[in-house]
Amino acid sequence: MLVAKPRGYCAGVDRAVEAVERALERYGAPIYVRKQIVHNTHVVKTLESRGAVFVEETEEVPEGAIVVFSAHGVSPAVHEQAAERSLRTIDATCPLVTKVHNEAKRFAAKDYDILLIGHEGHEEVEGTAGEAPAHIRLVDGLDSVSGVQVRDPKRVVWLSQTTLSVDETTETVGRLRERFPNLIDPPSDDICYATQNRQVAVKEIAAESELVIVVGSTNSSNSKRLVEVALDAGADASYLVDDASHIQDSWLEGVTTVGLSSGASVPEELVDGVLAHLAARGFGEVREVESVQESVRFALPHELRRDLRAG
Repeated sequence: MLVAKPRGYCAGVDRAVEAVERALERYGAPIYVRKQIVHNTHVVKTLESRGAVFVEETEEVPEGAIVVFSAHGVSPAVHEQAAERSLRTIDATCPLVTKVHNEAKRFAAKDYDILLIGHEGHEEVEGTAGEAPAHIRLVDGLDSVSGVQVRDPKRVVWLSQTTLSVDETTETVGRLRERFPNLIDPPSDDICYATQNRQVAVKEIAAESELVIVVGSTNSSNSKRLVEVALDAGADASYLVDDASHIQDSWLEGVTTVGLSSGASVPEELVDGVLAHLAARGFGEVREVESVQESVRFALPHELRRDLRAG
């Protein structure tokens, strides 16, 4: 077993999950959460068991109640809807997503067309696009580059969803630059440090593994990208599993080395479960492969910090 490090929770996910946990402790149940706080089935079920209530839209939250916005961020329209219903909001948007929102607002104020590289329908993309809908053009993969239309090819900038494949995004930007030679880069890389680090770590173990298992939920963009990265880096096969119960013994036939990683919204206990499952099937020798050390931490949302200090 080759186990990638870093893996699992990133700082933004850790902050968002803790925000819901601390809100439940401070205010008591129920605490409403718009969308999934992070894209992981087990995390959502655990928080539900403690009194969190997950809703799709703010209109489902009783007037005056507390609602937490997920790590993926929301548009200004959602904030306005919450204010209209007198909701007490705790904004658990990842600070790295907030950075992209701020970039979108800044470039829109300068009247640039913004080419937002991301997946249509993803919550993070919807939130970012909502900051400047008249200026943002979604670029969903290489195949959509040819259809992008802008007002002035000399005033174009690209931004991206934070959880994309680094390699694929680089390729998409290259293709965009062929069409728009004056395309401006964002002031700093939009793909988050954790997404990049987990992809680098998976590349390292995939080169030595016939099979790579990625723990993560199917609606997790960064987890799905890890499967793609593993295959591109040389693994014969790679699968995304929510937990050990989803592993099929047929995957292990003829395999001598298994690589293991987990998406940025996956608690470590699920990885431990996979390790135990595979150890029982002969893969008991485990080596952790660390590609980079992480030390990033984010403070809790300011609304929650204020109330926690007040006691």
